[in-house]
Amino acid sequence: MMEAMTKTTTETTTEPQSGRRWWPAVPVRLRITAAVLVLFGLAMVGAGVVVFLVESARIDRITNASIEQEVAEFELLVERGDPVTGKPFTSPENLFKSTLARNVANEGEFIFASWRSVGQPKFIGDRSYVPIVNDPVFRNRVASMQAAGGFGMIELAGSEFRFAVKAVTDQRAAADDGVVVFAYDMSVQRGDLRDLIRTYAIVAAGALTVLALAAFLIAGRLLRPLRELRSTAQEISVGDLTRRIEVSGNDDLTDLTVTFNSMLDRLDGAFATQRQFLDDVGHELKTPITIAQGHLELMDVADVDEVGSTRDLVLDEMDRMSRLVGELVLLAKTRRPDFLRLETSDVHGLTTAVYEKAQALGSRQWILDGTADGRATLDPQRVTQAILQLASNAVRHTDEGDVVAIGSTYYGGAVAFWVRDTGDGIDQADQARIFERFRRGTAEGDGSGLGLAIVRGIAQAHGGRIEVHSDVGRGSRFTITMPREQPWATGS
Repeated sequence: MMEAMTKTTTETTTEPQSGRRWWPAVPVRLRITAAVLVLFGLAMVGAGVVVFLVESARIDRITNASIEQEVAEFELLVERGDPVTGKPFTSPENLFKSTLARNVANEGEFIFASWRSVGQPKFIGDRSYVPIVNDPVFRNRVASMQAAGGFGMIELAGSEFRFAVKAVTDQRAAADDGVVVFAYDMSVQRGDLRDLIRTYAIVAAGALTVLALAAFLIAGRLLRPLRELRSTAQEISVGDLTRRIEVSGNDDLTDLTVTFNSMLDRLDGAFATQRQFLDDVGHELKTPITIAQGHLELMDVADVDEVGSTRDLVLDEMDRMSRLVGELVLLAKTRRPDFLRLETSDVHGLTTAVYEKAQALGSRQWILDGTADGRATLDPQRVTQAILQLASNAVRHTDEGDVVAIGSTYYGGAVAFWVRDTGDGIDQADQARIFERFRRGTAEGDGSGLGLAIVRGIAQAHGGRIEVHSDVGRGSRFTITMPREQPWATGS
């Protein structure tokens, strides 16, 4: 049994992680550098091949043109005759001597003439080509082309030769005919091209080396935000949400940095909200739990009246805890992206509807100050909740017959809702803290101290704010201001 469990554990631990490849990880920096080198190398090789092919074709055209020119000059010489006497050549030997005398072999070029009556072929050019002239394969190829003449190509001794064969017949002796051959060694003609390609390869190799170093440095600089992102993510994994990546530049990685920092802000806010929620629950629920527990421990179960009073007290404390938990949950949700259900709403209709609902909160002199005539993108239920909360506070801090007014208006690209009253007013020292959790003004009420914090959360969820203007003894005015259009709205 133990051996089986050990085997299973071993097999489980040696199993590769999901999504991981078995080969070693290659840094992105090296992969980018290698990709740049491969692409640049292919481009350099492609350019070299193109240059080689184009230059080879050009050399072939020049060589063919040179051979054709040699043949044309020979034919013109035969047609005009002996340049000294101006008469036709009297013998093949004179024709050959004149032909060879008029030509100077270029590098890689050789010319020879063969005639039956002359015997040994006449030759001009580099003497290293004599073995080529005497090669039986070349001689047989020339002999096979002698009758018709023309152009040919042959490979001998590791070189390619292009040549032209021109047959000549002695009119005095039909059997005594000959041939003139103009040949070029293409390996010599392409020698400069080979040197050029060799130089090109050396320069390309040097350029690749410099490019490799430059690509490695540039890739490292470009990927620095990613390395900082990884470092920041590792620090986050140990609980540090305060790190942010420095934003610089104006490219995709900059956008990624900004997005990552925004994500960190949201995570930090979410964790802060969670911590605040837990602190609030732990702090505020302790009192009603202590009260209920204390009365239950001291209760005389034999005293029916005491049991009844204790029961009522415990139920009241449970109701207070339930209401408190509900408000804390609502306050925590104000930071969630799905807290609002945005839609394009008629501000006039929304303000009028809230005004009608608020009149049921208490016997006050209710006034509709005015309404904005237009539409805005907002969550009508959350806005209604916020305004009614402000109206409820106004009712709690006013007396019967005091004024409580509700209204709305536009300020450029913003919409504002307000609730004002002619009640007690708020001390200047209290105005800065009444929107904090569990904070109340000097005039204590029976609320939980979360109402105005919830209103502020609703305003901030809309991208807006809440302000208060108040004078003691003259009343207060609470104003919620938010953008008319929400850029992230999808249902508007």
